[in-house]
Amino acid sequence: MGSGSSHPVAADAPATRATLIIRNLAITALELKLAERLDPPHHLHTPAALAKVSSRISEEQRPSSPSQGVKGVTISPFSEHVTTIDPPDPTRHEQLRLTFEDPATGHRYSAEIPGRSHRSIVLRPISASPSDETNEFTAIYLPAHNYLALFSSVNLSSWMSTLDPSLPLTALSIPGTHNSPTHHVALPSVRCQSVPVPTQLANGVRFLDVRVSCPRFTPHFPELALVHSAFPVSLTGTHHLSTLLRTLYTFLTHHPSETILLSLKREGTGLGTDADLHRILTTHYIRAAPPTGADTADPTNNNNNNNKWYTLPHIPTLGQARGRIVLLRRFHLHPSTGAGAGALGIDASVWPDNVPDGLCGSGLVRIQDWYGVGKAADIARKQRFALEGLERAAERVHLPGDDGDRLLLLRPPPLPLFINFLSASSLFSTSCWPDKIAVKINPSMVEYLCMGHGAHGKGPGQLAVGDAATGIVVTDWVGHHGDWDLVRCIVGWNARLQLRQ
Repeated sequence: MGSGSSHPVAADAPATRATLIIRNLAITALELKLAERLDPPHHLHTPAALAKVSSRISEEQRPSSPSQGVKGVTISPFSEHVTTIDPPDPTRHEQLRLTFEDPATGHRYSAEIPGRSHRSIVLRPISASPSDETNEFTAIYLPAHNYLALFSSVNLSSWMSTLDPSLPLTALSIPGTHNSPTHHVALPSVRCQSVPVPTQLANGVRFLDVRVSCPRFTPHFPELALVHSAFPVSLTGTHHLSTLLRTLYTFLTHHPSETILLSLKREGTGLGTDADLHRILTTHYIRAAPPTGADTADPTNNNNNNNKWYTLPHIPTLGQARGRIVLLRRFHLHPSTGAGAGALGIDASVWPDNVPDGLCGSGLVRIQDWYGVGKAADIARKQRFALEGLERAAERVHLPGDDGDRLLLLRPPPLPLFINFLSASSLFSTSCWPDKIAVKINPSMVEYLCMGHGAHGKGPGQLAVGDAATGIVVTDWVGHHGDWDLVRCIVGWNARLQLRQ
C-alpha cells in the first residue's frame, strides 16, 4: 500500500487450503480482473496503524511491484465462486485489493479487504469521471469465513423507488424494528433501539412496531402514550403517538416512493380497551383533522388524515401503499364494527404468543416471535428460529398478477406477510436484555444473509428456494454506532425481484 510492500497473488492453491469465496448478490454480473496483496510497512504491526496508513493512500496510487490478473473469473448474479486466492492474513495485517469489471459497461471498481472497520465497503469506481457511473456496489467481508459478498448499492432513504409498483408487499424484503420508539433513556429491558425513528427511516427501516397505552374513549382528542409492556418508553418524560405520526407523515411527504408498515398494539396501564383504541384511532387520528394546537401550516397536517393511511383489510401492492402508512392491527375492533367497509387495517389481532412459527387468526400474517429467552444459553435457540423464519420466507414464490379477472378463481390465495422477530429478552437476566441479545443475533443474521440465504441446501431446514425474499425482519439495536449492514443485507435481497422486472 503506497509506502508498504506488495507482491502478486499466487495463481494456484491446493484444494485443501482455505481460499477466498466470493458471492455476487448484485443484479449484474461481475468479473474479477485483478487481485493485489497489500502489506503494511514493516514498522507497522497493528490494525489501527494500518488504518492510518490506508487513510493516507489515494485511490490512484498503485503498488510498485507487478500485480497478477485473475483470468476469466466471471461471477453471475446470485452465484458463488470459490477462488484460488489466499485470503488476507490477519496476523500480518494484510489487505487484498480486488478489482472487478462490469462486463456490460466495461467499468471497473475496486475494494480493499478487510476494510478499516467491520462494516460494509463501497467499491470505488476506477474512472476518470465517476459521475458517469450508473452502478454502485457494496461489499461485506466476513474474515472468519474468508467470504466476500457483493450487493448492488441502494439509497436506503428511498430504496423502494426502484421496485415494480405491482409487487405485493408480501414479495418484498423489508427491514423493521421491534418496539421502534424505544431509543430513549429507559430501563435496560425496555430500551430496544439505539437510534430514533427518523434515523431508522432514513436508513431503510420500513416496518415499525409501536405499542400505546389507551384511555377510555372520549369525544375530545386523547393523547396515546408510547409504551413497552407496562412501562413508558422513556424515564425522562412521556412520548406520544401523535408526535410519532407527524414524523411518519413528514418522511412520506418527502419520500413518496416509500411506504411504512405500522404495527399497532395496545399495552400499558391505560383503562381503555381494544374497542376504545379502535374508536380513538378512527375518530381522532386516521379519519379526522389534526388535534387542537397542531401546526396547521405544517404540510403534513390537513383536514383529513385518511389519505395518509392504507386501512383496507387486505395486503396491498407497493403501488397502492406508496406514500401511505399501512396499518397492521394488533387489536380487536369495536364489537359494532361490521365486515367490509367497517374493517380497519390488516388483521393481526389474534396473534400467536411466543411461537417459533405461527399464523395469525386472519391468515394474513405468519410470524416467528419466540421471545422466551431466560438465560444466555437460550440465545442459540432464538437464533435457530430466526434462521428458519428467513428460510421459510425464501421458499415462497410470488405469482405475477393477471391483467384480466378470468383466471382469478384459479389462482391460489395470496401469500401472508412473513414477519420474523430477531428480538427476545428477559427482565430478570442481565445477559438477556435486548442489547445483549442483539449483539449476538444481528451479526449471525448478516452472515447468513451473505452466505446461506437463497442458496440451495444451505438453510437450516434445506428447504427449496423460491424468490429468496426475507419477508419482514424485525430487529433490535440496529444502527448502533452507525452499523446498518443488517438493513443493507435485507434490502439487498430485493435485487432478485429486479431481475424479474
